[in-house]
Amino acid sequence: MTDTTPGHVEHRADLPAPKMVALGGGFHAFIQLDGSWGLNNAGVFVGDDGVVVIDTAFTADRGRLLRDAVRELSDLPVRTVLNTHHHGDHVYGNYLFPGATVVSSERCREAVLADEFEVTNWFPGVEWGDLRVSPPTLTFEDSISIWCGDVRAIARHVGPAHTSNDVFVWVPERRLLYAADLVFHGGTPFVVMGSIQGLIEALGELAALEPETVVPGHGELTGPESIQDQLAYLRFVQEVAAEGFRAGKEPLELARATDLGPFARLTDPERIVGNLHRAYSELRGEPLGQPLDYHGIVAEMVEYNGGRPLRCLA
Repeated sequence: MTDTTPGHVEHRADLPAPKMVALGGGFHAFIQLDGSWGLNNAGVFVGDDGVVVIDTAFTADRGRLLRDAVRELSDLPVRTVLNTHHHGDHVYGNYLFPGATVVSSERCREAVLADEFEVTNWFPGVEWGDLRVSPPTLTFEDSISIWCGDVRAIARHVGPAHTSNDVFVWVPERRLLYAADLVFHGGTPFVVMGSIQGLIEALGELAALEPETVVPGHGELTGPESIQDQLAYLRFVQEVAAEGFRAGKEPLELARATDLGPFARLTDPERIVGNLHRAYSELRGEPLGQPLDYHGIVAEMVEYNGGRPLRCLA
C-alpha cells in the first residue's frame, strides 16, 4: 500500500475492499478480510448527535479507510473511541479521530504506553505510515456503560484471555456482541500474550450471553457457534500441550509434529507455536498471562513457516 492523502486511500488489489455492514439501530461492523494478521474488524454506532467507534486499525492507510467509511455514514463527530485491547491493529489508528475520548481498561492503557509500536518489528515490509501514539484517556477496571443514543452498550473487562487486557462490548437490547479478539472467525486464535484457560473462561461468559450476532475481532460476521469453535481449538491445544509437556518436547518441536486436523484450514496456523508456549507456561503453574519471550516466540513461528515472515497484508 502506498501512503495517500487523507481524503483518498486505496486498499490492496489482492484483497477484498473493507466493507461497512449495517446491523440495525445505528450499529455497524467494519469488516477487513481476509482477517489474517493485522486485518481486524471495528464497530461503529451512529447516533443523533455523534458517533462511537470500537477499535481502530493497524496502519495509517487502514486507519484512514476506517475513518473515511465512518464519514460516509455520518458527518457527525466521532465522540468516543473504545479500544478492546492494546494490540496495534486495534489501537494504532486512534490518532485519526482527534477530539474523541479514547476509552479502555486500565491495563489496556498501560500496555499501549509500553508498546511504542514494538510489534511493527514482527512484520517487515509493511508500510506503516505516519503513526502516532494516542493512548486511552478514560479508563475503567471492570465494566462501563457506553450509551449509544438511548441504547446501553456494556464494555466488560475479562482476562487474561487473548491478552492481559481484553474487553468485549455487549448490546443486550439487540443481542449484539462485539467480541473483539476473544473470537477469530476463520482464523487461528492467538493467546501468547494472554491465557488459554483464561480465554476458555471468557468464552464461557460470552456464550452465556446468548448473542444472536457476533462481530469477531477478525473474519466475517458470525453467530454464537463461533464461540464453540474457539473453545474446540483451545481444548485441542491444551490436549496436545499436555502430551508434549510430559514427553519433554519443546513447543516448536511439538508444533511441527502436530497434525492440526480441521484447524489446518484456519489462517495463520503458525500461531500454534505461540499457543503451545502459553500452554506450557500454564502447565508449569506460572501465573495466567505471565509475560513470555514474545520476540523469541515470533522467531519460532517464522521457523515453523519455513523461514517465511508472518503474513501481514495490512
